[in-house]
Amino acid sequence: MNNDLGSASTDRNWERATLEKLVFATIKEQQSARRWKIFMRLVWLAIIGAIGWMVYTNNTVASSASTPHTAVIQIKGEIASGAEASAEYVVDALRTAFEDKGAQAIVLLIDSPGGSPVQAGIINDEITRLKALHNKKVYAVVEETCASAAYYIAAAADNIYVDKASLVGSIGVLMDGFGFTGLMDKLGIERRLMTAGANKAMLDPFSPQDDAQRAYIQSMLGEIHDQFIEVVKKGRGERLKVTPDTFSGLVWSGQQAVNLGLADQLGNLDYVAREVVKAEEIVDYTHKENVGLRLARRFGASVGEGLFVAARSAGVQLK
Repeated sequence: MNNDLGSASTDRNWERATLEKLVFATIKEQQSARRWKIFMRLVWLAIIGAIGWMVYTNNTVASSASTPHTAVIQIKGEIASGAEASAEYVVDALRTAFEDKGAQAIVLLIDSPGGSPVQAGIINDEITRLKALHNKKVYAVVEETCASAAYYIAAAADNIYVDKASLVGSIGVLMDGFGFTGLMDKLGIERRLMTAGANKAMLDPFSPQDDAQRAYIQSMLGEIHDQFIEVVKKGRGERLKVTPDTFSGLVWSGQQAVNLGLADQLGNLDYVAREVVKAEEIVDYTHKENVGLRLARRFGASVGEGLFVAARSAGVQLK
């Protein structure tokens, strides 16, 4: 009889313990679900906030440019597709600045060793078009360097201002590479190259240089050089004092550039805004990576990690 009572008591204790476990498990699951809902709401709030921030940053220039001002577009670093000084970004900034009624003139603030003649040509052409369309002046202000493709762009400006120690010029075209045929011969390496087209492997660094191909490339570089020279002559006009070295690829100091007619006078950004444009307020139209987009990307990475942690804490398996 006592054994039966003990057995019944044990069963009741087991049932109670099982029920308690089930209740606690249910409560824990409900708490996890609530935490997950709260987390997802925070995620959506953050996304909405990021979108609002992007809209705000996109409209910052327009809202700050209601009064008369000097519009500045920086051209810094390599001029190349995908770079900050690419035609895509510079042209977009130019159009925004020209279309803003508050912008009294546009200043190209240049510090670049050059880059792609194609990108520079696109920018030069667009400056010429926009000047005629909006009847606004464009001034180039050189900081450290304005060479090669950078000078190609500056030539479209109405006036070029430099520091006396700036580096200006390098009106030339180059194409460089390496040749490894001698080293391959010493190492006993055989080049096995198959092509369809007699000139398909032109400039291949592991093959001997072909005189006919070299002459072809040289003529092509000469043609691009002539285009560069024409742009400079058109932009500088009678101010340019042509010498045998003008288009040789040499660079000059800012003071020498003024003497040669490659630049107009010494001056910096503040001087041009104050004394030339007569609008001391400066508004920067330079393309910059949108802060909202950058934060959104970083936020996206954080969200991914947060989702993983939250899913793991909620008992969700990611496979």
